[in-house]
Amino acid sequence: MNIERLGPVDPVNKLGKTNKTSKPIKPGEKDSISISNDAKTMAEVYKAVETVKASPDIRADRVEEVRRKLEDPSYINDKLLGDVADSIMDMFGIS
Repeated sequence: MNIERLGPVDPVNKLGKTNKTSKPIKPGEKDSISISNDAKTMAEVYKAVETVKASPDIRADRVEEVRRKLEDPSYINDKLLGDVADSIMDMFGIS
């Protein structure tokens, strides 16, 4: 029985090929990174969104403050009503 060569197995070709070596890192050099302004802005936006998501939907302290003010009969006067009306008109662009 004869076994023929399978593929390009040639020990002489292996001797001519060398592996590439990488450039050695000098001991004084340090790694560094730089972050773009866009990445910094996106990080700030992400942090703000996460803060808003983590905050409660209802601020109980503000609700209690408004409730106390509305219970006081002298709180609601013509000036306050005029200010609220002006704010509503400004919100809808009616001036």
